[in-house]
Amino acid sequence: MDLKTLDNATIDRVLEMAWEDRTTFDAIEMQFGFKEQEVIEIMRRYMKTSSFKMWRKRVTGRTTKHGKKRDFVAGRFRSQNQKGS
Repeated sequence: MDLKTLDNATIDRVLEMAWEDRTTFDAIEMQFGFKEQEVIEIMRRYMKTSSFKMWRKRVTGRTTKHGKKRDFVAGRFRSQNQKGS
């Protein structure tokens, strides 16, 4: 997919997923086909410079953004108080 011709819904969802700490780059690639470097380019292009810098500082070296570096296998924390547990 060409990064210059992305529709707004795709841009918004990629930004949202990349901003979330527990969503891996692998999950973004599986859903949209964007590798980590492409996600970084999207973040750089569609975020304010200060927001991009803050995000990069936060995710650099973060193990939860890389599936192979995670210390847990699957899922996310779910409180017993949540509906359906």
